[in-house]
Amino acid sequence: MDGAYSDSQLEQMMADVESELVERKESMQGSVAERVREAVCAFANDLPDHRRAGVIFIGVQDDGAPAEPQLPITEQLLLQLADVKSDGNIVPPPTMSVRRAVLRGQAVAVLIVEPSTAPPVRYRGRTWVRVGPRRAVASAQDERILNEKRRALDVHFDAIAIPTATIDDLDLRRFELDYLPRAVSREVLEANDRSVEERLAALKMIASPDDAVPTVMGLLVLGKHPQDFLPGAYIQFLRISGVEWGDPVVDEARCDGSVADQVRRLDEKLDSHNRTAVDFTSGSLEIRRSTYPLEALQQVTRNAVMHRAYEGTNSQVMVYWFDDRVEIISPGGPYGGITAETLGKPGLAAYRNPNLAEAMKVLGLAQRFGLGIATARRELEANDQPPPEFDVNADRVFCTVRAGS
Repeated sequence: MDGAYSDSQLEQMMADVESELVERKESMQGSVAERVREAVCAFANDLPDHRRAGVIFIGVQDDGAPAEPQLPITEQLLLQLADVKSDGNIVPPPTMSVRRAVLRGQAVAVLIVEPSTAPPVRYRGRTWVRVGPRRAVASAQDERILNEKRRALDVHFDAIAIPTATIDDLDLRRFELDYLPRAVSREVLEANDRSVEERLAALKMIASPDDAVPTVMGLLVLGKHPQDFLPGAYIQFLRISGVEWGDPVVDEARCDGSVADQVRRLDEKLDSHNRTAVDFTSGSLEIRRSTYPLEALQQVTRNAVMHRAYEGTNSQVMVYWFDDRVEIISPGGPYGGITAETLGKPGLAAYRNPNLAEAMKVLGLAQRFGLGIATARRELEANDQPPPEFDVNADRVFCTVRAGS
C-alpha cells in the first residue's frame, strides 16, 4: 500500500513525465473524476506487468509541478478519492490507498493502486489498460493476456476451475441475455470481435478460451445445477415459531440454484414473514413499521453469501427466523485481517471471493463494496432496533438481528 513508496520516491515519480506508472491531475473538476477511475482500472490491470503500484497525483500539473493556484487537499477530497474503491463502479474492487502528502513543498493528494490478482478489472463495463503513458480500452488480445495473468496470480478459490464440470453445465443463454449486457459496455459488445469462450473467460466464468472448464464463480453465477459441484453452496431458511431451538418449525426452504436464484428465493421468504404494523393514532398520517427493515436483512444475508467460505466445506448459509430475532450463520471466519472488532466498519473490507463480489455487483445484488453491514446498521437504527450482533470465530460468522421492542 502507501508504504510501497517513500516521499522521496513519490517526488521523483511526480516529476518523471515519461513514467508509465504515474497519472497527474490538477483538480477533480468536470470529467476528471471519470478519468481518475479509468486510471485506477488501468493501473489495477497492470497490462505491461510492472508488478508495481501505479500512482495518481491530484493537485499536480502535467509537467510534474504542483498546481497553481494550489489545490486545497481537504478531508472531503480525500473521501471523494477513497470512494473510488467502494462505489461499485470498478469491479473487482481495487486494492488502493489515499493520503495527503507534502511533495516539492506543496500538499497534494496521492492515490496508490496495487496490481490486481484477479484481472481483468473493469470500470463500468470497460477494461482499461495502460499503453505507455496513456490509457486505452483493452483489445481482445489484451484481455486474453490479462486472463492468463489471472490464472497465474489468482489464489482465490472462486477463480479455480472445476475439472469435473464442462461448459455444458453453464447456462449460456442466461450469460448472453442477462449477465453479459450488464457486465460489458454496449460499445464493447457491438464490436463483437470475441468468441463466446473469450467472453466467458474475460468475465472469469471459465479458465481460458482454450480451456473452457467452468470456474467456481462460473458455476455459482451461471451453473444449471451448481450444487452438483459445490454441495454446500445454498441457503437454508427456517421459520421457527418460538424463541428457542426445539420450538416448532412452521416454514422452511432450501434456496439453491445460482447465486441470483438463491438470493431471490430467500428474499421472497424474508418478505413473506416480515409483518407490517400500521399506526393510525400517532398523527394525521398512518405510519407503517415492519418487524425488520427488509433492506437490513438483505444486506446481512447477501453479505453472508458473498463472503462465506466455499472451499473445504459442505456447510450452507443458514438463516433462522425466530419470534424475537433472525440468526444468520455464514461458513468461514473473517478474512484478510478483518476481525470481530473491525467487521463492518466503513472503508475496511477484504474479499475472500472477489470475483463473486464482482458478479453480485453486476447482477444488482450488491450496490457498493464494504458498506453492507453499515447500511444494515443504519436501516435498523431508523426502525428503532439495535444494531446487528456478531459472534466470530475461525470457522464461521454468526450474526443476530433482533426485533424491536
